[in-house]
Amino acid sequence: MATAATFVLAAAAPAVAAPQLLQAEHQAYDLKAQPLATALSEVARISGRPIVVSTSLARGKIAPALKGRYTPDQAYAALLSGSGLKLVTVGNNLVVEPADTEVAAPNTGESQAGDAEQVAEVVVTGTLIRGAAPVGSNLIAIGREDIDQAGQSTAQQILAALPQNFAGGPGETTSGVSSRNGAPYNTAMGSGVNLRGLGSNSTLVLINGARPAGGGVAGIFADISIIPASVIERVEVLADGASATYGSDAVAGVVNFIMRDRFDGLESRLRYSSADGDARELQGGILWGRHWASGRLVAAYEYYDRNALDAADRKFAREDLRPFGAADYRRNYAAPGTIVVGGQAFALPPGQNGQGLTASQLTPGVYNKSDAYADTDLLPQQRRHSVYASAEQDLGPHTRLFAQAMLAQRQFDQRIIGGSQRTVSVPRTNAFYFNPLGGTGPVSVQYDFRRDLGAPHTNGRVRAYNALLGLTRDLGEWSVTFQGGAARQAERYRIDNYGPNSTALAAALADSNPATAYNVFGAAGSTAAATRAAVTGWFGTNGRFDAVSTAIRADGPLLNLPAGVAKLAVGAEWRSERYRQTSISFLSGTRPTTTDTAFPGTREIAAAYAELHAPLIDEAMNVPGFRSLALAVAGRVERYSDVGSTGNPKVGLDWKPVADLSLRATYGKSFRAPSFQDLRSGPSVAAYQPLVLTDPNSQSGTTTVLSIIGNSPDMGPERATTWTAGLTYTPRFAPGLTASATYYDINYRDRIANVNANVFNLLIERNVYGEVITDNPGASIVAAYYASPLLYNPSNIPASSIAALVDLQNRNLSSVRQRGLDIDLTYRLPTPVGDLLFGADASKIFSIDQRVTSASPVVDVVGTVGNPVDLRVRGRVGWSNGPWSASAFVNYTDGYQNQTVSPRQSVKSWTTIDAQLAYQPQAGSGPWAGVRVAMTASNLFDRDPPFVALRTVLSAIGYDGEKADPTGRRLAIEIVKSW
Repeated sequence: MATAATFVLAAAAPAVAAPQLLQAEHQAYDLKAQPLATALSEVARISGRPIVVSTSLARGKIAPALKGRYTPDQAYAALLSGSGLKLVTVGNNLVVEPADTEVAAPNTGESQAGDAEQVAEVVVTGTLIRGAAPVGSNLIAIGREDIDQAGQSTAQQILAALPQNFAGGPGETTSGVSSRNGAPYNTAMGSGVNLRGLGSNSTLVLINGARPAGGGVAGIFADISIIPASVIERVEVLADGASATYGSDAVAGVVNFIMRDRFDGLESRLRYSSADGDARELQGGILWGRHWASGRLVAAYEYYDRNALDAADRKFAREDLRPFGAADYRRNYAAPGTIVVGGQAFALPPGQNGQGLTASQLTPGVYNKSDAYADTDLLPQQRRHSVYASAEQDLGPHTRLFAQAMLAQRQFDQRIIGGSQRTVSVPRTNAFYFNPLGGTGPVSVQYDFRRDLGAPHTNGRVRAYNALLGLTRDLGEWSVTFQGGAARQAERYRIDNYGPNSTALAAALADSNPATAYNVFGAAGSTAAATRAAVTGWFGTNGRFDAVSTAIRADGPLLNLPAGVAKLAVGAEWRSERYRQTSISFLSGTRPTTTDTAFPGTREIAAAYAELHAPLIDEAMNVPGFRSLALAVAGRVERYSDVGSTGNPKVGLDWKPVADLSLRATYGKSFRAPSFQDLRSGPSVAAYQPLVLTDPNSQSGTTTVLSIIGNSPDMGPERATTWTAGLTYTPRFAPGLTASATYYDINYRDRIANVNANVFNLLIERNVYGEVITDNPGASIVAAYYASPLLYNPSNIPASSIAALVDLQNRNLSSVRQRGLDIDLTYRLPTPVGDLLFGADASKIFSIDQRVTSASPVVDVVGTVGNPVDLRVRGRVGWSNGPWSASAFVNYTDGYQNQTVSPRQSVKSWTTIDAQLAYQPQAGSGPWAGVRVAMTASNLFDRDPPFVALRTVLSAIGYDGEKADPTGRRLAIEIVKSW
């Protein structure tokens, strides 16, 4: 739920694990005279030193220009000089108060800042109470300075560097490769967030506290690729269950993108990068803001364009993995193809047109093969336009109107594998018919149509908007906010040259006219161009996710306790969501067919919540072992019109036993409602497909099975119980050092899942997947499946070959318990040669105990394909001196096991280094005033991803896109100018 950001708060309270500067560190400031709130916000952003200030105190005040080098506290004091305000320290926060607190403030009905418990109006991620930090939870803040120093150009790059985020699920590197975590539903090449690897739909994404529209098929994930990175002020990540605060989806945590709504002035930026000549990026943006005594306005535009990354430019993007010491996973399709007749294979010779063939020209017992990754892209071409605007205006001394809107359009194009590898039956009537055994019956030819029809490629467009309008009214010390929002994400994609239209191809194969018949006996291009064009199949979809919402929230002081003021927030929300999709296909039939996909209708959600923050002990009470103790209790009840009601509580505790040590803990319950895709049922969502799977118990080493795909009709919510315990240590003996650690335990049950992602090792690990395997099904059962129009059998596998059924349906069938530790270390050290920064963020996962079905044994899957590794670390070192600064980052991903092959294979760890050198002149005039130039190298030493023999349903490849980036070394230059 969003609120008007009417207070300056550079960093959340002490529990925030964010890099912060030494308070004694001098930094250069060059600020013009401007509204006081804006000036304080700028110092907070530059220094990282938290400050809280009431809108009512700052309203109408103008801060003087500030130029020179100051500590944060000196800079704040200079801005407050002559304002009638003063700076005081409350806990670890700086608070602005009236200079004469002994004189009672006039009773204007406005909030006054004389008490630290009454001043805060900013809402931080993880709580709905103004000015409070999420009690007990570890909030990770990635600020604007962090983003710029890392040279990150997109929202997905910012989150990809976070050790707690897992790249599995919807993303550019998983599309067409992975069938896990909703990746197949990313038809418009977006990017999601997947905290803890629990699924992108189990991580709640917010923009200024508001839910954006859903992306992908059925709106199954929040697409962060539409967010303009240059307009992000900071990203707040709460890696803790938060359904008590936000409702559905906040199982693994919350990611909140806070925009630069308090910017004043004009900023432009231009960035160009290249991955050693590949996947070139161009990014440009402009940000404008203006403040006046009673309001503000910010508007921004960003353009982003990146070329596709050709698979041919990366040696590991291939199916023949023998050069890496693995197997050749190319399938038996090529052009020229292979004739299969009488149970025998005959490879057709290259360099001929399929006419005048003799049996002696063919190679018996051999299959021609081709690599599915030939003429494909690992990353799509992307082009995006994003517009963002926000405004706030006082309508009187107690009322404020606020609004925000973001509009984006993204276009994409990517060459993909498609469905061009087919086994076709050629009748005797075909003009080019040839049977090496001399018979006259139909022959099968395994043929690759790609070079005939053109490379399959998906292309399309995403249009999205997210808008919010609200009103905040001060009622004494309480504040009430009313708001309404609307959001839409419309996605259109089309796959051209997907493969042959089966109806048109059958007619062309039966054609006796050499000028119009299809010739699958020669090399590519042996068929007339007009015939090839006539059989080319394609399909596409138009999908749209719509949401509208209203909300009311009130918060303020509840009662005075000996340790301070207890605060309460209460509220209610209503949300309506709907997803609609229309598909058009020319994969069969004589003309394109349009179908409205049968998704469930409108879903309505009503919610009510309450949250209490209570200080129990403070330093003035002189309780031994307690400098402070605070408690937070929250609860939320939601009713879904389609899946029923749920209630979720959360309790948090902060305890400070001594001055330099803070301890914290939380306990709560969370849930995820089934998506529209989960609730689909009927023939349009079901399919039956024969597959050949590796089977160690079979004499041949393989077994042919029939897979059953679809949704269970009785889908319910997923539920989780989470508890955390952590500490933050700021030792007095080492000023500038902050150490934070948080242990977490997530018990996630009733998960909606299927075993489709692990289909190739179902028979390898029968002890795990036995519940979904039915051996030796009756012939009548198999015959019924084969008679269904839902059968998809591109390889023409006969029913007599089926030896088992495997159930790949989505159901509430699995559970996961994950335990781990998050660590953050930061040390800032001023030296005569400049200011130094050392730090490291790490995510250590002790176990991911997964039960695939209710009857299967518990298996620890941490460090396996499809799941997070047990350890990810991002180390950092920085230096700044005058106008120059440099930074370097070390990214470590631990090794893991590839369980999709038999026997299991070990995958090596992967370490990459990023570096940046930047120049930003001191305050002054001239052409360099307000300019920052930065040169960034990502993966500086061009380390290839570790080799993985990764098998998928469609193909195989030599790297794991869930754990590694195929881009390689990327060099970038960025110029930012403040006007």
